[in-house]
Amino acid sequence: MNRSAGLLSALYLATSTGLAWTAVLALRSGPPWAVCLFAAASLVPVIAVVRESVLRDQRRALAEMCGRATVPEATAAEDIVRAELDTACCERWWTSCGTDHDSACPRKVPRSSAA
Repeated sequence: MNRSAGLLSALYLATSTGLAWTAVLALRSGPPWAVCLFAAASLVPVIAVVRESVLRDQRRALAEMCGRATVPEATAAEDIVRAELDTACCERWWTSCGTDHDSACPRKVPRSSAA
């Protein structure tokens, strides 16, 4: 992890801690909706830290692929994007918000719960 990503992750964790502390204070004397709001908000920076670690892993994989003399950087990046898209579902699933699948989709599931 480079210096800026580490600093950003530290800032995320400090923000999460502050929001969690605010949730505790709201639990003592505040309305219940504020407790739920601050508790949920304290999870958002944690998700950002996880996202930063995933990006770090992807950058490391790209650097390893580019380290090989036979693979140019653009091809390596395209391979990573292609692999990510291949793990996703079919085109129709994306455009129909998960309600429909292409006929060749390996994850095709019945549309009704009766099956």
